[in-house]
Amino acid sequence: MTDQAVTAGGVRRFFGRQRELKALGADIERTGLDTLAGRKAPRARVLLIAGRPGSGRTALAEELVAALGERYPDGVYRARLTEPGGDPVPTARAARGLLQDLGVDEPPGAAEDELTGLVRDALADRRTVLVLDDAVDAEQVDPLIPDNPEALVVAVARGPLTGIPDVRPCTLGGIDPKSAIEMLTTYTGSVRVTVDPQAAETLAEECGGQPAALVLAGGWLAARPKASVADLAKRLRALPGDPLTRAFRLVHESLPAPAARTLRLLCLAPLGRADAHTASALAGCSVSAAATTLTDFVALGLVREGDGGQYEVPAHLVPLLRAELEERDRTAEVQLARARMLERTVRLLQSCRAVTEPEGSAARRNLAGLPRALRFPNVPAAAEWLESRRPVLLASARLAVADGDLDTLARRLVAALVRALAAHRGAEAAAPDLYGLHRLVLDVAERRGLHRERAAALLNLADLDARTGRTREALARYRAALDAGRAANDPYAIGRAMESVGGSYQELGDWQRAGDWYGRALAQRLARDERADQARLYARLGAVHTYAGRYGEALRNWRAAAAGYRRQADLPGYARALSEAARVQEYAGRPQDSLRTCEEAVEWARRAQDVRLQAALQLRLADTLDRLGDPAAARLHRSAAERLLGTDSSAYEIRSAPLED
Repeated sequence: MTDQAVTAGGVRRFFGRQRELKALGADIERTGLDTLAGRKAPRARVLLIAGRPGSGRTALAEELVAALGERYPDGVYRARLTEPGGDPVPTARAARGLLQDLGVDEPPGAAEDELTGLVRDALADRRTVLVLDDAVDAEQVDPLIPDNPEALVVAVARGPLTGIPDVRPCTLGGIDPKSAIEMLTTYTGSVRVTVDPQAAETLAEECGGQPAALVLAGGWLAARPKASVADLAKRLRALPGDPLTRAFRLVHESLPAPAARTLRLLCLAPLGRADAHTASALAGCSVSAAATTLTDFVALGLVREGDGGQYEVPAHLVPLLRAELEERDRTAEVQLARARMLERTVRLLQSCRAVTEPEGSAARRNLAGLPRALRFPNVPAAAEWLESRRPVLLASARLAVADGDLDTLARRLVAALVRALAAHRGAEAAAPDLYGLHRLVLDVAERRGLHRERAAALLNLADLDARTGRTREALARYRAALDAGRAANDPYAIGRAMESVGGSYQELGDWQRAGDWYGRALAQRLARDERADQARLYARLGAVHTYAGRYGEALRNWRAAAAGYRRQADLPGYARALSEAARVQEYAGRPQDSLRTCEEAVEWARRAQDVRLQAALQLRLADTLDRLGDPAAARLHRSAAERLLGTDSSAYEIRSAPLED
């Protein structure tokens, strides 16, 4: 925990550390090395709070930030740089979290340098405080420091951050005895401390003045009103280890066996966060029993209560819980608990998505068959659950894939999460998350030799690369997807990959290669008699031949596309293909033919009742008539287009671009 304790009314109080707060405040005002050298400070001032986990580092940082108040009016932003289990958080992931808090759109699949650059840009003109909690080293912190001397960075770490200039650590030990006793009193009440003040001092000493140990000791005493402070101090003295380890073991061993097992299993929860569903799945008990157990853990100082029914295991307890889990629980039982947790998450995600489906659909019928605890009452409730647990769900997917022994569950979890995010947030807004999830699918597919899944993941990743302008990266992935599709003998993946390779070359302006790959894709569609795809590919071939100035080939392909659309009774597609054929005829110096083809396209657009398309085609027709020297007829067609749309006709020009899928 921290230098804070939670009173009976739920109010957090801070104890001690006044000397440290004063020193940190003075550090903010201290003249930096750049100023002494006559240079303007190029970056934000960095304050470092160093100490062991459980020493109250984060609480001191938050108390400092609260005390700064109006000096930094543009807000406080936070990023945690170490996972609860001790693994460093990749800087790119920390940057993504900050960008979301800052309201900055993140390009899907962006590299670490680009993401950290976006963070620094967003903070470049803001008077903000950036709290970087539990940093491992300077390499994590340095890329996130704003290039803004008006901002402040408060870093929390175990020790010095060598490599960041002009930083002096504020190193924490235990809090003073008076503050430690005050902290214990918030749990025990004043009577037990007043009747034996010497025992209270001894207990504070046994806890080493460490706030985390004091919280556990206070919770143990609060649960046992008849126990004396002296008795607890004696029990702690008899246990081996450092103060935090002794306090944890005392509390853990005092729990009933089912509760102790649930507590140990909580270290499996992603990001150390669990709700009643997670605890229920891990322990194999009912949701109501899990909720009661979690509430009891809060009173004992073993977990912290968060928003939306979520609970967090303090990071400094996770290594202790893992050690107990390895010692007391069999590996097969732990793996089964992990599998139950992932399966529960999959079912919740399926329910979260199903609630967005229309009434009477198969998904809604399946939803009605789920237990009430797994159902969401409406779409807003499901969306709120998904958004509040999004970081935990993404962490669940990462942990499931990293496990290696639960790949089937991992694939189901990722698929369910992809569908839920797309349903509630939309594919565009969810794209950064989807990029990471598709990479996880790719990891599993490559590990298991699943060629079909590998092809699908590569295609999805390449699509996101292409959408964000990384065309060459997309091209490489499309080619890899083609190889995977061939290995899986998957006609859909093969055709899709070949067409997408052609699209990438088209985006790069390599018309020859684009036409070649579109031709290969078309040959496959012709062999399989896939007529809708044939028409689209004829249109794409017509577009690249038009760009390349090969008007004869372009016209043949546009006419083939038009014939294909007409066979499918796709009247708007037929009209568009005729319009593009008319454009090619005009480029080829055949204005009369272009005029007749364009008039035919207008008529088919009218039959299709596509008002926007009809108006755009009439504008095309007007331009052709102007070039043929008939301005009066051109004016009539422009007036007709304006009547159809009732707005500025210049906004409705048809561009000679490939038809969208």
